[in-house]
Amino acid sequence: MSKTDIAIFWHRRDLRIEDNAGLYRALNSGLQVQPIFIFDSNILKHLPKKDKRVNFIYNELVKLKEAYAKQGANLIVRYGKPKEVYAELLEEFSVKEIYTNTDYEPYARKRDGELLELFGEVGIAFKTYKNHVIFEKDEVVKDDGTPYLVYTPYSKKWKAKLNDFYSKPYPVKKYLSNIHQSTNEEMLALEAMNFEKVVADIPSKELDEDVLNHYQERRNFPAQNGNSKLSVHLRFGTISLRKLLLESQPHSTTYVNELIWRDFYQMILWHFPKSADEAIRPKYDRIEWRNNEAEFKAWCNGQTGYPMVDAGMRELNETGYMHNRVRMVVASFLTKHLLIDWRWGERYFAEKLLDFDLASNVGGWQWASGSGCDAAPYFRIFNPTTQLEKFDKQLIYTKKWIPEYGTDKYAEPIVDHKMARERCLVTYKEALNG
Repeated sequence: MSKTDIAIFWHRRDLRIEDNAGLYRALNSGLQVQPIFIFDSNILKHLPKKDKRVNFIYNELVKLKEAYAKQGANLIVRYGKPKEVYAELLEEFSVKEIYTNTDYEPYARKRDGELLELFGEVGIAFKTYKNHVIFEKDEVVKDDGTPYLVYTPYSKKWKAKLNDFYSKPYPVKKYLSNIHQSTNEEMLALEAMNFEKVVADIPSKELDEDVLNHYQERRNFPAQNGNSKLSVHLRFGTISLRKLLLESQPHSTTYVNELIWRDFYQMILWHFPKSADEAIRPKYDRIEWRNNEAEFKAWCNGQTGYPMVDAGMRELNETGYMHNRVRMVVASFLTKHLLIDWRWGERYFAEKLLDFDLASNVGGWQWASGSGCDAAPYFRIFNPTTQLEKFDKQLIYTKKWIPEYGTDKYAEPIVDHKMARERCLVTYKEALNG
């Protein structure tokens, strides 16, 4: 009996059915669509056994599998190197086309390039679509076609270009009858990939209107419920960016600006794929970092003696989350007070953050160190004590994460602010003027 010709839809950072660009295109291809997800061993081999993100993805896939089963379909979940997994799938099915959503990270681009070549050799079309940003690649650039390096003009052009076409959700459910009907096979076990189950406190994916309505005045205060906490859901596509944009527009222009920052950093990573390892402003790679390992360890463990820094790092270590204002303070402290290479901090965040996204993480760290786009000038050095007085005056956030605060058990400051500031200015000036 001959196999039915099918299209594959490959879920990646889009763990949902509704408003999914690539899935919508696949369902309209005229072929029955087989959805798949691959736990990429090239990525997973670098992660700890109790990685909360792997657990989050796994739990979301269980829900997604159930949603497909209600349509009489089976979400195939495999583990391995994508090339090898596809070699197996091409044996199992008569695949004519493969659909997915574009990923802009350097590893993903390399992987997809190799797969495009492989599929081309056997006559299978490999089609990718924009899904987790509103504007991608060259859609918002300067008039001469070069990328913006400053956020404000980028955001102005982004807003001018935005219309209903770009924010309109894809009506996927209308076409679900085109899904490939098959028996729902058993879910791959976490243990089969050498991971252990852990419990993570995942924020709701529902948008809190009260948070949005007061976003502007509350967002900088870590003790307040001022942030949407939707970043992990945006990162893995368990919610739609288009839907979030439409829902937030009537409530908060400040929140929409944060969504534009997200697009901005994705665009930057696309144009500067080496920025994960190299300063976007090359002369900043001439800085002579101190890279004191004992001080780095104190920073990692929240033992610097600066309460806002320490509270932030302890929150990160325990929950996988850190408030945005605090992220800026801890990053500035590491790079400027301690003169530790921003890449050390970026990689620590990459290991710990539930919402880790390479583009935003690299963008934020390069901004803090002065080496990136629209970066804080090198002489702008956050005073962690002033930041504490301004944004956690009642010490509610501080005492939540540092129970020993105010006792002799709390760490002494590992560096004097005034001395560290002067040292930073001298070190940066020498590198940039040399």
